[in-house]
Amino acid sequence: MSNQRLALPSWKLLFQVHFWLLASLASCIANGWGMSPVLAQEEQLANRSHQLGNKQPATTVEEWLAQIEASIVQITNVCVEATEEGLQVILETAEGELSVPETRTVGNALTLEIPNARIAQEYFQENAIAGIASVNVTQLPGDQVRVAITGTDAPPVAEVTAEARGLVLAVTLGEVGEVTEEDTIEIVVTGEQDEGYNPSNATTATRTDTPLRDIPQSIQVVPRQVLEDRNVTDLVQAVETVSGIVDGGRYNLIPAGGYTIRGFTQSGNFRNGFRDTDFYSLTGLSTIEQVEILRGPASVLYGAVEPGGIINVITRQPLSEPYYNLSFEARSYNFYQPSIDLSGPVDEEETVLYRFIASYQNAGSYQDFVNTSFIEIAPSITFRLSDQTDLNFYYEYMRFSADPPLAFSSPSGRWAFSNGSLVTRTFFPSYPDIHYSAQTVHRLGYTFSHEFSDNWQIRNNLAVLFNRTEENTNIPTALVDDRFFEIIGEDREFTIDNYFGQVDLLGKFDTGTISHQLLLGFDFNRYVNYFRVNSFNLPNLDINNPNYVIPIPEYDITPLRFSFGQSYGVYLQDQISLLDNLKLLIGGRFDWASSGGEESDTLNNDAFSPRVGLVYQPSDTVSLYASYSRSFVPSFSRNPDDELFVPTRGTQYEVGVKADFLERRLSTILSAYEITKTNVITADPDPVRAVQGFSVQVGEQRSRGVEFNTIGEILPGWNIIVSYAYTDAAVTEDNSILVGDQPAGVPEHQASLWTTYKIQDGALEGLGFGLGLFYVGARPVDLPNTFEASSYLRTDAAIYYRRGRFNGALNIRNLFDADYSYGTAYLFRSDPRAITGSISWEF
Repeated sequence: MSNQRLALPSWKLLFQVHFWLLASLASCIANGWGMSPVLAQEEQLANRSHQLGNKQPATTVEEWLAQIEASIVQITNVCVEATEEGLQVILETAEGELSVPETRTVGNALTLEIPNARIAQEYFQENAIAGIASVNVTQLPGDQVRVAITGTDAPPVAEVTAEARGLVLAVTLGEVGEVTEEDTIEIVVTGEQDEGYNPSNATTATRTDTPLRDIPQSIQVVPRQVLEDRNVTDLVQAVETVSGIVDGGRYNLIPAGGYTIRGFTQSGNFRNGFRDTDFYSLTGLSTIEQVEILRGPASVLYGAVEPGGIINVITRQPLSEPYYNLSFEARSYNFYQPSIDLSGPVDEEETVLYRFIASYQNAGSYQDFVNTSFIEIAPSITFRLSDQTDLNFYYEYMRFSADPPLAFSSPSGRWAFSNGSLVTRTFFPSYPDIHYSAQTVHRLGYTFSHEFSDNWQIRNNLAVLFNRTEENTNIPTALVDDRFFEIIGEDREFTIDNYFGQVDLLGKFDTGTISHQLLLGFDFNRYVNYFRVNSFNLPNLDINNPNYVIPIPEYDITPLRFSFGQSYGVYLQDQISLLDNLKLLIGGRFDWASSGGEESDTLNNDAFSPRVGLVYQPSDTVSLYASYSRSFVPSFSRNPDDELFVPTRGTQYEVGVKADFLERRLSTILSAYEITKTNVITADPDPVRAVQGFSVQVGEQRSRGVEFNTIGEILPGWNIIVSYAYTDAAVTEDNSILVGDQPAGVPEHQASLWTTYKIQDGALEGLGFGLGLFYVGARPVDLPNTFEASSYLRTDAAIYYRRGRFNGALNIRNLFDADYSYGTAYLFRSDPRAITGSISWEF
């Protein structure tokens, strides 16, 4: 096996390359508009320098960055005073002068947004005087501060002036009758605005809305803005900026697939915390608000999962304010996709909210013959039964068809000749007339929540999935004499019906000076799988002179068989605040699982999965944590003595540090872990029984590593995501696999950089650029290790323009046309360079 590795560039080199590319792209765009970006920057710097009392604009990058930072004015205090005319709001500053913004009225609220400003502490006051319902002063992304003053019966009026002590708003009451009851809108700003690249909370780790810094485990969020900036096409691409996750390969090019997380395969996904799809099911991106990745064992809340971690998608929900979005994308290889996203209230009282998302996709491919289509329709409706009770119903329909789909190879089939060169990427190594796939998915369910009080809440959820697939595949299994593909054909049909139900109780209470957040729950999951697979031989395909026209082979169609599995789980978790800066997380879950089918008896497993973690916060911006957790996966088979195998267990020890910088606009997490997976099934050491197919449960695999992630905003308009993972994964005990072999698809080194910059003001305001570098080291594609996929470095780029309600973008994936293989169970070739143009309009 080759030990070749591609050396990673230093962060300084990455920054220099990024800045050079951004400058070059800016020059091309700006010159096309008749303005040099250098002149534009000098004009902007001159204006900001004048504000700061400087006579000369910046002449270096360092001076430019320093002047931008210096131009941001800090609001140190908000003072609200009653006057004879009404109210006076003073935004006090220590130094620097705030810009005087224009005011605008929305319903009965007066709002103004102050640019180039930050606030030390957000402010909120109800009923400041008679006639004023609330005063809100809050921080917005992009170094803007919003002031919202809401009148009780009419919109207030304000005169805004800049004084030495800061910005002064002289507020008077508006006249009643200036707005109708239908127009009355209260703007409540509570700090829950779009946090851009760096969300501060997530629900996946605890099933509660918990700050990331309070969670004693590595968790990362990929927000909607990142998905849009990168213009990813499926969930596998969506998590490429996350350390420790590697593409495990897609199936027939459908928008689904598997992953390796911290050295272990994880083929299923979760959706809003519910068990959802497996390797073969569809997951569309149109309905996804953000993706949350919890690394390490998650069985304490989610039952039977592999110990590497889970991926949980959070979907877009109905909105209380009208929202309409139309978009269209076109891409290389005849790809096009129109889509719509509509949401808002149904009635005047806003007790019924709806959302309707739909998209249609049609695409060719770089590979000969391939053509695919994908449709997604997702309506949902929310009933606000009372101030304490919400009920949401949702449905999602997806259909993917390909005639033929993208061809793939078994790991032994490969794409390489004996001299190491690769088969031409456009070559279709199968028979297109008998290679097709069609898959249909229906999702439906409801979520219900009721608050008994401010501290106690009950939640109930039901999620149902019906998945049906019909396909005929040709799988290259070997390349003979550097010329002929040996191919096996398979006719497949399978359905997966999955039912998930859950109820939990969430409460907050104190015991003396110690605060608790308690979670007690029960869930049930059942799946039924009907399947059949018929194999048949196909003639070898000559690469030099392919003959794709062959008679359709005859074969016997076997009847459908079925299998089922079900589980019950009870879990208890307590988030304990021992001190303001010392937090304990402790929890446990007990599962009962069973499995069976028409050809086997029902077999039962049970397992207990604990988790305990401690977080110590020496300051408001630093968290130190340590945790211990376990996972399980049932083993539904028997040993030679007819005894049922016990579940496979995963055990993790993890320590880490989380830190926030630049007033929490930039966050970093550094973690180290060791996971041991025990009770792995391996061949029987008795050669006679091994030949007969018997196994024993003595295998063990271990993964240890270090992960680093930084995400957020460095300067106004400049976002960045940096990740690196070192993974030392190996088989540590086995009777048939060589000790020391790496699990399939696990590289030792993996790193990524994604960064964007959007011009904040001036003639080019709204113009932005993005650059991505994605490195994956060499890794085996099978176990035992017989074949290795080489390392690769892929470069992505983006140019976009966003202003007002308009959004236009140009994304380039695989800018330098890197050619590599990826996957484990199935081996795919990388897509060549692809350019996507997209436009959207909100109204």
